[in-house]
Amino acid sequence: MFRRLGLALGLLALSGWWAVAAPLDAYGRLPTIEQAEISPDGQRIAFVVTNGEMRKIFIQSVSGPKQESIIGVRNEKVRWLSWAGDNHLIVTVSTAKRAPFVSGPWVEQFMAQDFDLRTGKVQPLFGNVRTPGDYMNTIVGWPIVRIVEGRPIVFVKGWSFHSGEGRLTLFRIDVEKNIASVADGDADDVYDWAVDMKGVPTARVQYRRPTGQWTLMTRRTGEGWRTVESRTAPIDVPRLAGLGKTDGTVLLETTGDDGSRVWRELSTQNGVWGDVLSPNAEMIHDPETGRLVSQVTLDGDARVYTFFASREAAVWRGITKAFPGDRVSLASLSRDHSKIVVNVDSPTLGPAYALVDLTTTDATWLGPIYAALSADDISEVKPVRYTAADGLEITGYLTLPRRRDPHLLPLVVLAHGGPAARDEPGFDWWAQALASRGYAVLQANFRGSDGFGAAFLEAGYGQWGRKMQTDLSDGVKHLAAEGLIDPKRVCIVGASYGGYAALAGATIDHGVYRCAASVSGVSDLRELALDFKSRTGVAGERYWYRFIGAESSRDLVLARYSPVARASEADIPVLLIHGRDDTVVPINHSRQMAAALQAAGKSVEFVELPGEDHWLSQGETRLRMLTALVAFLEKNNPPT
Repeated sequence: MFRRLGLALGLLALSGWWAVAAPLDAYGRLPTIEQAEISPDGQRIAFVVTNGEMRKIFIQSVSGPKQESIIGVRNEKVRWLSWAGDNHLIVTVSTAKRAPFVSGPWVEQFMAQDFDLRTGKVQPLFGNVRTPGDYMNTIVGWPIVRIVEGRPIVFVKGWSFHSGEGRLTLFRIDVEKNIASVADGDADDVYDWAVDMKGVPTARVQYRRPTGQWTLMTRRTGEGWRTVESRTAPIDVPRLAGLGKTDGTVLLETTGDDGSRVWRELSTQNGVWGDVLSPNAEMIHDPETGRLVSQVTLDGDARVYTFFASREAAVWRGITKAFPGDRVSLASLSRDHSKIVVNVDSPTLGPAYALVDLTTTDATWLGPIYAALSADDISEVKPVRYTAADGLEITGYLTLPRRRDPHLLPLVVLAHGGPAARDEPGFDWWAQALASRGYAVLQANFRGSDGFGAAFLEAGYGQWGRKMQTDLSDGVKHLAAEGLIDPKRVCIVGASYGGYAALAGATIDHGVYRCAASVSGVSDLRELALDFKSRTGVAGERYWYRFIGAESSRDLVLARYSPVARASEADIPVLLIHGRDDTVVPINHSRQMAAALQAAGKSVEFVELPGEDHWLSQGETRLRMLTALVAFLEKNNPPT
């Protein structure tokens, strides 16, 4: 259906080919392209691009390589681009700061700026608030764009202050006039809204932390708010997830009878519940109307897009056929859906962006996401499947180093974060970097991982340091039995929860690993839960206790499975890497772990990353992490 053309836009060209492994910075620095967002009229594409360290925003014409604009963003972390009409680009950035009205650790604060392509001016969305009161120039969540009477209007959640108390408020910004006003903010404890296709707040949700009382409210045109549903939600708090498939409906994410995430449509006009959509699905909305366009589910290793309009479903089938053997994901689409930007993840070439033009049936390459890598630098990723000790089936992925016989290889177990997340097939810069140095890399979706149904998720409840941990070592045993890896040459690495798994591999699950490296990892389970309680309320604390298997902050199980409390039992060298600006798992987790290991006379190295957050968002420190990690692995588990 589609012709595949060469690179049309002159922004980023493919790099040369190497006969040997690429340098670590080809994998470890920031992606060359971080985002590609097409304008509603389909005439321009905005790119977040980097030189590996610094970010810039390029805006180019679709019709040719002409560069229209460059926006410098200094050291700011660009989190999202969204078009507001054809001439305004909303740039969302973030930085770690201590919020003036939130006690406890630093938080990641988000700010949004409007770039007017016609004037070249960049100004904050909250630069001209016309409603009396005190407001912060920060936002919560992503901007929502609607076209109201032909004008682009941006809706954002932000903070207003009343008698010194902060209240989450929905703001309405007319970017053409540079005027901001309050769209809704008359009640405490409201934390989310849905805005209909006409730009009217049509649903909102309220959650009272002390009681766990959750309330959904809707309103008809010209009427006030009315309660549709109210329930006690001590842990699994329902979430308002935008609009449904048709005007006048909203989408609610809640928990089904079997414990899985369920999406339900609700009419805001008559309060009638509609379709129940696929559980554990990702929802895709039209960027301007907010209408639900598609749901994305995982069928084994494949991402399956289910478009609700038959024409769009047929178009997507044609697009995927144009890239046989590749994983194709929707990145952005024009107003009439005639131009679609896709992320194409090739198992042999790595990920890249492409533009599909339905009017010409052309598919044009826009540029590689990792420009310094060639086909010679991409290692093979194979699915693996094995049975845990208690009979539960575990799946995952094995990245094999190039130019090496897949026999008795050194192994790195790379544990994902979350833990209610999952690894997917395709390009993973950590796994590829380690494979390029001669290691096989196992990424196992241990019990408690998301995307495999409610029963598999719930199998992880109460299993931190227990079966979630042995699911990983059972994977090592499986690969050893297959003859693929040498069981005496295995290390464990991970970030966030994966960092906890690495530390548990050193202090709890003995006799499996030669070394352990924790990046931004959890070391103190009690401190983790209490920190989330201070920021998100009792629901956050209860969430972690359910996974950890604790009843309260006084439960002895918290110390029993906290690596920091068992530092004296560490029997292998440990590497700790942590960003000083981490607002999810504060750096104190690694500082305390380093002190405990040193006091016990254990082998430990500690690398602090100045200015770095939980997600390794800075190019220089991201590469520093990878360089330190590889040096540690090569020292304690040489690949040859």
